[in-house]
Amino acid sequence: LQGYLTKPHPTVEKAPLIVMPHGGPHGVRDDWGFDPLVQSLATRGYAVLQVNFRGSGGYGQAFRESGYRQWGRKMQDDLTDATRWALQTHGFDAERVAIYGASYGGYAALMGAAREPELYRCAISYVGVSDLPLMYTRGDIEDTTFGVSYLKEVLGTDEAELRANSPSQLAAQIRAKVFLIHGGRDERVPVKHAELMRDALKAAGNPPEWYVEATEGHGFITEAAQETLYTRVDGFLRGCFGG
Repeated sequence: LQGYLTKPHPTVEKAPLIVMPHGGPHGVRDDWGFDPLVQSLATRGYAVLQVNFRGSGGYGQAFRESGYRQWGRKMQDDLTDATRWALQTHGFDAERVAIYGASYGGYAALMGAAREPELYRCAISYVGVSDLPLMYTRGDIEDTTFGVSYLKEVLGTDEAELRANSPSQLAAQIRAKVFLIHGGRDERVPVKHAELMRDALKAAGNPPEWYVEATEGHGFITEAAQETLYTRVDGFLRGCFGG
């Protein structure tokens, strides 16, 4: 696996680690270059790990297709393995590890918290998928024949498997503090995903922090919304890590 590790200023000792899976996920990858979200975290003392897990683009067709029907499975294992590698190799604070992503990355953040309750102390899902069966009935992907074919190819159609790999069905396994962020006008991943996850976490006795920006969509565009997003994420992480 290949990826990018952004470290905070050298004066920060035993830095907390933020694992940031990319969205997409298939055919998409993280690249070297300036990322305002990564830098906003690094300047506040966090190390940030971006992993091109199986299914990512840029490594050939076989690598991309190796992620098909592996949502919550081998794709998640790649993130877990990379997290453990970073902790063992670079000496980051194993008691202060978070996972934070958008869209598919938000799904991976929630699945990471469910599958590895001892590893991640906090999880942030930003416009994230929480319920795989819902992908077939809500949102703009299922509006087209191409979109439905894509879902069948990368997710499969086995209802039991889809539910078993849905964070909304695994809330009882999550011990981490969770922050759910969504846009009220999101057509790609409708806010229903966040609502289902919120209700499941509440029922499990772990109510999440909640932020829905009513006028934003699948990713916040306006400067004001982005400023609020970064500020609230920073506050959540500080609270989660104890300052």
